[in-house]
Parts: sequence; C-alpha cells; structure tokens
Amino acid sequence: AQTPKVFRIITVTSLPLSLAPVCCSSRYGLALLSFYGFFVVYSLRVNLSVAMVDMLNSTHQSSTNHSTSVCPADTNPPQPKHNHTASVYNWDSETQGWILGSFFYGYILTQIPGGYLAGRFGPKWLMGFGILGTVVFTLLTPVAADLGAGYLIAVRALEGIGEGVTFPAMYTMWAAWAPPLERSRLLTISYIGAQLGTVISLPLSGEICFYLDWTYVFYIFGAVGLVWFILWAFLVFDSPNTHPRISEQERLYITDSLKNELSTSAGNIPWRAIVTSKPLWAIVVAHFSYNWTFYTLLTLLPTYMSDVLQFSIQKNGMLSALPYLGCAVLAVLSGQVADYLRETCLYPTVHVRKVFSLVGMIGPAVFLVAAGYTGCNYTLAVTFLTISSSLGGVSASGFNINHLDIAPSYAGILLGITNTFATIPGMVGPVIARALTSHNTIPEWQTVFYIAAAINLFGAIFYTIFGRGTVQPWAVHTSYSHGD
Repeated sequence: AQTPKVFRIITVTSLPLSLAPVCCSSRYGLALLSFYGFFVVYSLRVNLSVAMVDMLNSTHQSSTNHSTSVCPADTNPPQPKHNHTASVYNWDSETQGWILGSFFYGYILTQIPGGYLAGRFGPKWLMGFGILGTVVFTLLTPVAADLGAGYLIAVRALEGIGEGVTFPAMYTMWAAWAPPLERSRLLTISYIGAQLGTVISLPLSGEICFYLDWTYVFYIFGAVGLVWFILWAFLVFDSPNTHPRISEQERLYITDSLKNELSTSAGNIPWRAIVTSKPLWAIVVAHFSYNWTFYTLLTLLPTYMSDVLQFSIQKNGMLSALPYLGCAVLAVLSGQVADYLRETCLYPTVHVRKVFSLVGMIGPAVFLVAAGYTGCNYTLAVTFLTISSSLGGVSASGFNINHLDIAPSYAGILLGITNTFATIPGMVGPVIARALTSHNTIPEWQTVFYIAAAINLFGAIFYTIFGRGTVQPWAVHTSYSHGD
C-alpha cells in the first residue's frame, strides 16, 4: 500500500529542473510583487525632483537666476498658465541641493543593518515596514515643507532610512528564491520596477503639478504605496519552504538548485573574509561609479530641463522620464540575453558580468559627455541623455547582481555594503552639482557631466580587473561553481 506514495515522491524529486513551470509560479509572482514594490520605492524617491520645480517661487527664481537667456523658452505648443493653490518657497540653489540630497543621508544608515536584519529575522516584513515608513513620511512632506527647509530635509532623511533596507532585504529574499540560471531574469523583472517607477512618476508628477498642485504628488503616490503594502503582507513569504501555496514541484526545483550554494551556518557571518574580498570591492567600486551618474541625473535632470533647456513643467516630466524608459527596456532585455549566454551558450558567468558592466558604464559616460555639447538643441540633448541612461540598463545583468554569484548566502549583507558606498554619490552628487551650476550655464553643466563620466569609466575598468563570477570559498562550505 505504501509503494504508490514512494513512487510519486521519486517521480517528483527526479524531475528535470527545466520542468518547473514559469506561468503562475510563485517565484515569478514574487518577481511581479517586488517589481511593484520597487516601483513604489522609486516613485517616492524621485517625485520631489519634479515637484521641486513647482515648489519654488518663480518670481524669486527669475530675479536670482542669471541664465534665463541661455536657451529660449520652449513655447511650442504654448501652454496655458495654471493656478498655484499650494505654497511656494524662496530656496536658493544650495538649499535645493541639500533638500534633493537629504534622502540619501538616511538611506545610507540602514544599508548594512538592513542586510543583517533581513538574514536574521527574514526579509518580508523588513522590506514591508521599510516601504510603509517611507509612504507615511511621503504623506507628511507638504506639512514639512510649510514648516521650513530644515523640516523637509529631516522628513526626506527619514524616508531614506525606510527605503535603505529595501534592496538588502530583497537580495536576501532572492538568495532563497532565485535558481542560479534564472537570476538575471528574475532580478531584472524585480528591479525594473525602479526604472518604471521613475518613468511613470516623473511625467505623472508634472501633470499632477499642472492640473492640481505639487502637494498631490505626494498624496497620490503615497496612496499607491499603501496598496502595495497590503498585497505584500498577504501574498509574500520569506522562502519556498514557508510559502503555503507553492507547488511541490516548484519548491523542489528551487531548493535543489540552491542546496549547494547556501551556507549552512547563517549565524556565523565571515566578516573578515567579506570585507577583504577583492570581488566584493570590485562590485563596490562599480556600484559607486555607476550611481554617481545615475543619481546626478535622477535628482537634477528635471532641474536641467527647466533651468537650461527651459521646458514647461508638463513637458519637463515627460522628457525627464525618457532616459529611464530606455533603461528599463534594456535592463529587461539584458537579463534575458545574459541568462541565455550562460545557460544555452555556456559562457562563463564572470565574462557575461564584465561585458555587460563595460557596456552599461562606458556607453553612458560617452553619451553623457556628448549631451553637454548639444547646446540648445533640445532634441539632440534629450536623445543623448536617453541613450546614456538606456545603456546604463545593461549593467543590471552585470555587477548589479554579481553579489548573488559570489556569495548567495550573504547577498543581502553584501548588497548592504555595496549600496552603502553607492549611496554616497546620492548624498554629495546633487550638492556638488548645484554648487558647480549656480548660474546654470552650459559650461557649468558640462563640468558636471565630465566628472560623472570619468568616475563611470574608472569603475568599469576596476570591475573588469577584479570582478569574479563564482561562489567564493568563504561563502559556502561545499565549494560550487556555475562558471567563472
């Protein structure tokens, strides 16, 4: 009577890994919900960049801005003037830089703690409450702005503290959910939400500012974040083994593919080996370098569009989003191509990561510098900035997920370390850029673009020399390789 049961168990456990379906699977369901989560994360992060244009007293700005004649105002088609129903403020360029960069002062504090706490207590609720906290402070943003720039800086820093745990927590989650040969696909689906959050929130923020007022930017996106938290709380679980609705076939597929990669001593973290690992520092340098360009554009592109190219608030948001739309598309495509090269063509993981990193870092540097020499040619400027950010999406399958290649058991901690350093550009980049562009002249912005491009180039070279693609000896007891 026991034979049929035994036979069924043998049949399931011996199924080829490729038979675990993609459609309606729990791992791809997690990818979609994390996609939504990162959509919320970046919507809340970047909406201030567009709202800032409408939060400033235009009369005060025109009297202190010496560059209003750099490029002619964009009047085709002419836009009707909208009525301001919310407060406006007399913040100078230095204050604007501090406000735009303040988010990252909180963000940097919870990177490494986020990775540690996710590994110790589970990533689900850490990420959930982290984003929920950001949502709450987003809803309080209009009140803080009315109280003064200092209060707004404090609220933005608190938002950063909440968001700081999200990437380390999600990497910890994927360490338990992503089969090695599906990593590029699953992670690019997940993190593409960040790009689309930028793509949608920038133009939508412009429309909200135009038809309502800037306060509704924070109220509407805050409400979207609340809906995500409810779905996340009920539908997501820390691992395949704790998911009540996952099929046995998929659970075995995931756990069997990861059994030789995950460390059996999660409580004993090899800190010394981690901080002295050259492959980890290669990711740190690449991540820092890439983010300098990324955060400079993320926080200041709407300002560049408004102050130099003279675009209206509506057109500003739309055109500021184009670079991130291209980045999102290439990130998804690169994930598919990277996994195809590793799985079907059997290219070594390290070669794939390095090639994708080179394309995703040197390409943006070249076109970013070129954008600085387009003068007032609006079409060419937007085209070059779009190509620059689009090529950056290729790095999503390069250094960006290399943490899971070299130490899947400690991916959250490693991401916390690399993201701590990679947050520094977000803290100092906008401040330095605004200090260098006090008159908003094209040569000033060329300097900003040159600095970002040079840092990007250095990071690409460093990662190419020291990057690796195998699980490191300190990260697992049973050494396992899926291609160096």
